[in-house]
Amino acid sequence: MENRELAQLAYELRKKTVDVIVGAKAGHIGGDMSVMDILVMLYFKHMNISPENQNDPGRDRFVLSKGHSVESYYTVLSEKGFFSYETYRDTFSAYGSEFIGHPHNSLPGVEMNSGSLGHGLPVSTGMAIAGKMDKADYRVYTVMGDGELAEGSVWEGAMAAGHYHLDNLCAVVDRNGLQISGTTEDVMSHEPLADRFSSFGWHVIECDGNDMDALDAAFTEAKAFKGKPSVVIAHTVKGCGSPVMENKAPWHHKVPSAEEYAQIETDLEAREEALRHV
Repeated sequence: MENRELAQLAYELRKKTVDVIVGAKAGHIGGDMSVMDILVMLYFKHMNISPENQNDPGRDRFVLSKGHSVESYYTVLSEKGFFSYETYRDTFSAYGSEFIGHPHNSLPGVEMNSGSLGHGLPVSTGMAIAGKMDKADYRVYTVMGDGELAEGSVWEGAMAAGHYHLDNLCAVVDRNGLQISGTTEDVMSHEPLADRFSSFGWHVIECDGNDMDALDAAFTEAKAFKGKPSVVIAHTVKGCGSPVMENKAPWHHKVPSAEEYAQIETDLEAREEALRHV
């Protein structure tokens, strides 16, 4: 798919994700909207993972460390064909459903249970070390939230990955600048973030995380870079897609009212339609 088509798909999947959250009356909509372009670019252009090869030892590995954005993750997995979107939509967060509020690996396509923040990078580092030991060609990707970077285990994983020169590992920071209790810089400052990762022996790439061309270039560069793990600091907009939600901390886990839902759907459809005429 061309990048413009991927951008359209991302808005289509945002609409589906909003439908899930409204139906379940639960979810983390702000981060779902900010991370969607990243997930679409990885799953539909850069990662070697599909329902057909999900048990192949040579497949790429993916860990959604910011597991509270599970709604966007499940929507992307359903679009990729791992399971039915309708089943997911109709049962998400319901009693007895497999589609619970954080990823778990009883579902097809999910490598590991996640959502306890700070675990994704150290586990992904272990997966990448195993790949090196096995002389395997697979790559490992993990997506973290920027608020998550306050966890000490993130930096233990970063230190190990730099030490072992894991150029088969690519971490992504969904750098939307907001977390549940406010801005990341007020809660726990991360800047200078690029310098911090660089000091741990990482190759650092910064890009617009809601721009498909920029993401495509970033993941291409990460794949080509040798001798160090790569981190893509993807500058995104929390709630991306509608001014109702954008850059507003309360939308970390707010469920839209009927009026807000109608406006959000209108805004997402308008952005998707605009891409058809680019």
